[in-house]
Amino acid sequence: MKATDTPPVVAVKEPAPVSKAPAPGGKEKSSEGKTLNVFSHGVLIIWAILVVMPLLWAIMSSFKDDDSILSTPWALPDKLHFDNWSRAWSQAHMSDYFFNTILVVGGSLIGTLLLGSMAAYVLARFDFPGNRFIYYLFIGGMSFPIILALVPLFFVMNNMGLLNTRHGLIMVYIAYSLPFTVFFLTSFFRTLPGSVAEAAMIDGASHTRTFFQVMLPMAKPGLISVGIFNFLGQWNQYMLPTVLNTDPKGRVLSQGLVELANSQGYKGDWSGLFAGLVMAMLPVLAAYIIFQRQVVAGLTAGAVK
Repeated sequence: MKATDTPPVVAVKEPAPVSKAPAPGGKEKSSEGKTLNVFSHGVLIIWAILVVMPLLWAIMSSFKDDDSILSTPWALPDKLHFDNWSRAWSQAHMSDYFFNTILVVGGSLIGTLLLGSMAAYVLARFDFPGNRFIYYLFIGGMSFPIILALVPLFFVMNNMGLLNTRHGLIMVYIAYSLPFTVFFLTSFFRTLPGSVAEAAMIDGASHTRTFFQVMLPMAKPGLISVGIFNFLGQWNQYMLPTVLNTDPKGRVLSQGLVELANSQGYKGDWSGLFAGLVMAMLPVLAAYIIFQRQVVAGLTAGAVK
């Protein structure tokens, strides 16, 4: 071979691409996941229908007359009868019941959150003899049925001159709601960083100032969450005001609805009754719609440490 001759070029074959075999059971897992999603979404849809339909039916019936409610209960109202609402508000004294309920629930809610947050903060942040005993005492109050305390509570309230008074009912509501509030907020305060409170103490803040200006604003999601739960329970409370609040002028909404149903006798003012029911229901729905994000945030924040 001459020096000027070039060596023959040898073609190199590239390796064939290796195809990845599908993971065993991949299609089965994806099909199982799709089936589970369809089943879970179906259950949620059924649950939403069961919850929403009675609410829509009550609102729809509040704008009908009595004949339409009895003859075509599921049909839309042919005409909006706003006089049902005005009749329930004025003639059935729902305005007085609404005002009494706002005073009682508002005062008890403020007192419950104030006292409950203070007790929960001390139990969560300070170690002292009897700490766990007091904490479990509050938890034990959650398991005590209120029906067992109605008779002695009636006589205690009567002897103290608090029977048939708004402030007496407020005190009972606070005592009834404190166990759950302390239990919930104690777990929430434990999740808050203690370095912030230590920094405030180093800067010269007292325990009271540290609590109200530093720790309490940080616990806002938990306060809103437990406040919503207490608001629902106190707004819908019927047993306690029935036993402790027998004065007709001081009745709350739950008592007013029963009185509205009983006062009609055999006439049955169904349209007015549905209007009063929706009046009592709207504040609860509005509170949950407005604060639903804060409720979820408070529950998740209190559950993860």
